[in-house]
Amino acid sequence: MGVERGRERTRDLVSGAQVLSGQLGKTIQRLRKAYNLSLSELAEQSGVAKSIISQIERNETNPTLATIWRLSQALDVSIERVLATGDEEPFIEKSSRADTPILVSDDGRMRLAIVGWIKTVEWLQWYDLSADPGGVLDSDAHQRGSVESLSVTEGEFEVDVAGAVQRARAGETLRYRCDRPHTVRCVSETTGRAMMVVIMKAAVME
Repeated sequence: MGVERGRERTRDLVSGAQVLSGQLGKTIQRLRKAYNLSLSELAEQSGVAKSIISQIERNETNPTLATIWRLSQALDVSIERVLATGDEEPFIEKSSRADTPILVSDDGRMRLAIVGWIKTVEWLQWYDLSADPGGVLDSDAHQRGSVESLSVTEGEFEVDVAGAVQRARAGETLRYRCDRPHTVRCVSETTGRAMMVVIMKAAVME
């Protein structure tokens, strides 16, 4: 049953990426032409192959976020603008509970609903975390300079970062470097809930 749910979530994410790619191709082409850049010039400035850029503009490929980032930097605009469908259009987006992917810890006792926006995943991620008593989430080190924030809304959690341990109850927040292995535990006797935010390459840690 878990495998089937995983497959469904994967299909949903792929479908979302395809929709995003369709919007992205037109936007990249519009910005490239606005800057009077040829495909070759944009390829040289971004480090993305000319053939790949051409495929993106024709909506023949689903680019990685790393590729989107390189193109946005080459065009000297923010990734938000690259991903926007139109500069003057109002924007409001809704995701249903069914459309929200859920990650499960190895022990099956901690669940992270990915409520963050896929368009910001390169530098900002956030999750709605729920945990059974005793649940443990072990995480590998994120990229250097990353900071994680855990705001507890129910129960009590413990965070262990390279041997440094701290606890937080409902209404309290822990912030810590997550560019080294770290562990989050639910240490209360009841279900724990928290909002987890990951800031990649946080300026405060540079």
